[in-house]
Amino acid sequence: MNRAERLGGILEQLAERGSVDVEDLVDALGVSPATVRRDLQTLHEQRLLERTHGGAVAINGLYELPLRYRGSLNREEKLRIARAAVEHVRDGATIALTGGTTTTEVGRMLVQRQDLTVVTNAINIAAELAVRPNIRLIVSGGVARAASYELVGPLADDTLSQLNVEIAFIGVDGISAAAGLTTHREVEARTNRMLVERASRVIVVADGSKVATAALARICALTDVDTLITTSGADADELRAIAAAGVSVEAV
Repeated sequence: MNRAERLGGILEQLAERGSVDVEDLVDALGVSPATVRRDLQTLHEQRLLERTHGGAVAINGLYELPLRYRGSLNREEKLRIARAAVEHVRDGATIALTGGTTTTEVGRMLVQRQDLTVVTNAINIAAELAVRPNIRLIVSGGVARAASYELVGPLADDTLSQLNVEIAFIGVDGISAAAGLTTHREVEARTNRMLVERASRVIVVADGSKVATAALARICALTDVDTLITTSGADADELRAIAAAGVSVEAV
């Protein structure tokens, strides 16, 4: 396990539990206490946790895991999802991508297609696609969110409201039959909802850990979704309930 994976693992446990201790992290990560303490100090200096005697606690309670540390989690699953997602994209298509680690992998796979127009509100995705000669890139305005690299708010919503796309690939923090598509922040949910409304087809890309989960803010109902691409380890009962709601489910 490399350093980025360790830091991501620490923050993931902290987001779930609110606190962590050195002994538990040594067992979970398979590294020495000294390594764990250095990692905790690094995250403390980045203001992502508060050090305590023998461990750490979340700052201001539970919080959203920053994108730069989410990228190393379940990466193989996300790559499988991205490969399946690109199969839905034809040369010359107009598509949209929200922010997120899985949509970032979809964006990287788009180099396999020609003459695409890509709309995104994600700064990191835009930075990677801007240098691709086979892609015409449109980036929304808006206020940047440090945790997700997304541009959100009225400026983003106004730009996106004037566009039409064939397919929107939506990243989520949770998807369930009861709650629909959800994310951690309401302002992000609103901007993502605008992309859903402007798309002829909506494809959710989410690894199995997001299935049967509901975050704070609702993006849209399942009735607005055409396809869910997820991984085979996702909750089987929930996948059946999502399919029963009219969503085509692909488990890869």
